[in-house]
Amino acid sequence: MKRLTWILILHLFSVSVQSQYYTESLPYDPEEAKVTNLHFFLHEFLSGSNPTVAMIAQANITSSDNNSSVPFSTVFALDDILKTGPEDNSEVIGNAQGLGVLIADTNTTNLLWYWDFGFITGKFNGSSISMFARNPTTITVRELSVVGGRGKFRMAKGFAQLKDYSRNDTTIIAELNVTVIHY
Repeated sequence: MKRLTWILILHLFSVSVQSQYYTESLPYDPEEAKVTNLHFFLHEFLSGSNPTVAMIAQANITSSDNNSSVPFSTVFALDDILKTGPEDNSEVIGNAQGLGVLIADTNTTNLLWYWDFGFITGKFNGSSISMFARNPTTITVRELSVVGGRGKFRMAKGFAQLKDYSRNDTTIIAELNVTVIHY
């Protein structure tokens, strides 16, 4: 029995020596960064026959002290339409899917957004840009952070300036100017 134990131990040592982890390291050769400027319009429908925003969660507490028609800490799911222009008949170039959290207090209403802007036509078909930022609705021009992307926007960073083009009780159309640094 003792002999069998020693044979097994020696065999285990020989197997571990023969099966070492191996990887090939390649030298890092960075590609030159590209800068892409995009201009498009986000069409958001709050109600009607095809809304692009849906409330998915809401806090049990409500307050009449905030300036919003929606209670503090409401969570929304978004599937907004991206178009080349503000008109209804403008070409659809993609959609912006994501989540938003409304944070309202006595002084201001802020939205915390995560959006993935996916493109379905043209040079960037199949690519997307991920944005994450606080969106204070009382400021005319807001800035969003580009925090990543897919496809031609892999490893993207940058920023977007978002400005309301038009807004009413049922529809928001926002103009976006996006600067994306990608490889």
